[in-house]
Amino acid sequence: MARPARLLFPAALLLVGLLVAPSGARAQNATGRPRVFLDCQGGGCDRNYFRTEITWVTWVRDQNDANLHIIFTRQNTGAGGREYVLDYIGRGAFESYVSQSLYRSLPTDTQREDLDGLTLALSVGIADFATESGFRNLIRITPLASDEEGIAPRSGILSQEEANDAWNLWVFRIEANGNFDGESSRTESNLRGSLRASRVTPTWKQTYDANFNRYARRDEYDDGRDPFIYHRNDWGASWRVVYALAEHFSTGFSGNVGRNTRNNQDFWGQFNPAIEYSFFPYEEATRRSLTAFYEIGPVYRHYFETTLLGEDAETRFEQALSLELEQRQPWGQAGVELRASHYLHDIHTNNLSVNGNLSFRVIRGLDLNVGGSYSRVRDRYYLSAEDLTDEERLLRLQQQQTDYTASVRFGFSYQFGSIYNNVVNNRF
Repeated sequence: MARPARLLFPAALLLVGLLVAPSGARAQNATGRPRVFLDCQGGGCDRNYFRTEITWVTWVRDQNDANLHIIFTRQNTGAGGREYVLDYIGRGAFESYVSQSLYRSLPTDTQREDLDGLTLALSVGIADFATESGFRNLIRITPLASDEEGIAPRSGILSQEEANDAWNLWVFRIEANGNFDGESSRTESNLRGSLRASRVTPTWKQTYDANFNRYARRDEYDDGRDPFIYHRNDWGASWRVVYALAEHFSTGFSGNVGRNTRNNQDFWGQFNPAIEYSFFPYEEATRRSLTAFYEIGPVYRHYFETTLLGEDAETRFEQALSLELEQRQPWGQAGVELRASHYLHDIHTNNLSVNGNLSFRVIRGLDLNVGGSYSRVRDRYYLSAEDLTDEERLLRLQQQQTDYTASVRFGFSYQFGSIYNNVVNNRF
């Protein structure tokens, strides 16, 4: 059951009374402190902070030793903040327990504010489990400081009706960065900038991006040859507009324009109407999702150099279909994407690709991680007909013709020893 962040504090106060007198069959069997396994990674996941602040449970390092398994996922909100989804799954004698809570951070929150809000959300969720399962006399939850009117502050994001939003839900972000590396015989510099504007409502989702990249390189030779000098100025702009058509359907369009030196494109532009079908409800996307995405539209390209097909500029139509599956479950997580695209004038100018990753818990403490990708490439007709120089090949400054691309990655981790994970020592 979902609990918005702004309801967490009232729920916490309610739990004070509930913790005193638990009831139910499972309440008779619970002893000591609940053992909790936290399954989280990425942004917002600071295990040390949570263990330091929530001291009334026993944190364990393996889900098989836990009474409660917490799966921690997150996604972006329209305002630029984060929505954290916390799924609580009972283990062993408490396997029938299933619950969920939400916490939404503001885009202006600091890392500490994020962590404090998440700690409160985790505390309330664990307390709910402890109450129903019979763990008693564990904690005391006290009210937060009230404001001048005696009203306790609320967490979460104001709705559009609750605030006079001068920006009408629009969010903007500007970024710029650069770097310089140099030696006596080599210099390299890179300057990047980007701008994003977005607006998200329950019905519409709009995103507009623009970027610029300037790259320069100079290498000197020991044999007295003229130095190798290379520079490029690339830019791009893209947009995506999505409308929630029905419970499982979304439609919209995307497009982009830009300049890509590595791909021999002095200017290119594309516009694609698209439609997506989600086999599961969109609300379940942080735990499981299976979507089919189809797009079709024209592409215009103007080239720096004449292409392999003897073209200096051209317009072609292409279509693409993607199937994407993602799962985040107690046994681990997995994802796979299948994508097929081709140009309408010739089905043989196509690109077929598959990307996948799997993190799987084989036995207690042993995790297996595998992933890879493969693409059969038949659509790089835009490449230059001119031979590449040795420098362009070795430094990968220009795209090369190929029949396929492939990558594989794999590994494992095995951890054993004490099952307890409570102690935090920040020295050194």
